[in-house]
Amino acid sequence: MALDILVVDDEADIRDIISDILKDEGFSSRTAANSTQVFKAISEKTPSAIILDIWLQGSELDGLGILEIVKKQYPLMPVIVISGHGTIETAVSAIKMGAYDYLEKPFTHDKLMIILKRACEAAKLRRENIDLRSKVIDKTEFVGTSSIVTKLKGEIEKVAPTSGRVMIHGGIGSGKELTARLIHKKSKRNSGPFIVFSPTSMSTAKIQQELFGDEEKQQEGASVFDKRMSVLEAAHNGTLYIDEIGDLSLVIQNKLLKFLKDQTIIKSNKAIKLDVRLITSSTKDMQTEISQGKFRQDLYFRLNVVPLYVASLADRKEDIPMLVKYFVNQLSKFSGLKERDFSEEAIAALQAYNWPGNVRQLRNVIEWTLIMNPPVSGVAEKIKSDMLPPDVINNSVNISKPDTNLDMMSMPLREAREVFERQYLSAQMNRFNNNISKTSTFVGMERSALHRKLKMLSIHAANTKLGEKEFDMALSSRARGPGIQLFLKWCHGSRIERLA
Repeated sequence: MALDILVVDDEADIRDIISDILKDEGFSSRTAANSTQVFKAISEKTPSAIILDIWLQGSELDGLGILEIVKKQYPLMPVIVISGHGTIETAVSAIKMGAYDYLEKPFTHDKLMIILKRACEAAKLRRENIDLRSKVIDKTEFVGTSSIVTKLKGEIEKVAPTSGRVMIHGGIGSGKELTARLIHKKSKRNSGPFIVFSPTSMSTAKIQQELFGDEEKQQEGASVFDKRMSVLEAAHNGTLYIDEIGDLSLVIQNKLLKFLKDQTIIKSNKAIKLDVRLITSSTKDMQTEISQGKFRQDLYFRLNVVPLYVASLADRKEDIPMLVKYFVNQLSKFSGLKERDFSEEAIAALQAYNWPGNVRQLRNVIEWTLIMNPPVSGVAEKIKSDMLPPDVINNSVNISKPDTNLDMMSMPLREAREVFERQYLSAQMNRFNNNISKTSTFVGMERSALHRKLKMLSIHAANTKLGEKEFDMALSSRARGPGIQLFLKWCHGSRIERLA
């Protein structure tokens, strides 16, 4: 994926020589002789860098005038200024205005290449630095060792090196953008840009302007600098992640479908060829959207080549201890908060909560807890369950929060013990997502005994998953018809693939 360099000089021979040098070095090059041609070339396709002569005969603006406009609209674009009869004052002015470097004619082939490569690398590092600074938490690491996370990581490893389009399904805050970032990071496009576009709450006109560019202004002859580079252009040679694809209107869907067919957009009445990998996501049921006529089926098939499913945090509560440690570590590094350990009681309370906001909500809860519970006298004591946010404590099935409506002191021992056991086992079952095997291991009961105890206490466990031993016994049994397979799928979710 060659970088596109715009060569600006009023002398045709010099333009051609520099252009040939760039092509020999593996760059793509275009040329311009004056300011009008420069702005037209940028409007057609934004270059990666500009080599700009200061003295341009027959041009409305000289090189410094062009430099001033370019740096205002594209502050990260590297510009190398060249001149055959410039002064030190001119060079200083160019550098102050944002030029990367100044070259005096004649210059050698090697010197030009060294400066150009350094300029492009510096621009890339600046973009990466801005991207990193905008994110407190690293978004290129999927934390967790549960079977669900392990399966998703394996799927990412398979799909990332390919060019296949991916649609990511999952709840709000579950990690869909993180999944998209990981795919980009592990792809062959990882040196290119990763652009996030969220059309939620945007009007159709705004989405069209942001995604494809404002064609009306182009056709009316407005300056290229009256508008920004489109999202698709910004994602050239990289990955574009469109969040909540189901929010696009049918008008935008039609234009996006056309783009997917030929990978071109119309700009200044010219077809601009782009190389963009598209990753989309949605929290909606896309089949329902299609049946209701809100989403094009042919577009869905083009986008959903490889579907990935990101599970909710409630389905992988065993990852919560690891996630807590990760967020505490990250917040201590980037937010200056004191690193603290969470007690077993606090972890259990977090696992007993259902997390409607998924991992994003957990991260916010951890940050709130660290902020609102500063260490006393510099001693970093463990975070206890009563230090957690009230909404988490009040909505958790937690043994540390007994039912205040029951006065155990007025009950006989047998009844009080039964109340305690019901609260305790309800909390533990909720903590381990109704997994009999994990719950029995933690509480120290044999699985069959736990089953009997739950039945005796009238604890509803309709979603109870088979334990490891039960599932393996089912696998080894002779009853392996379609009926038992469906039953096992219902009981154990993703582990059905082991039946094959």
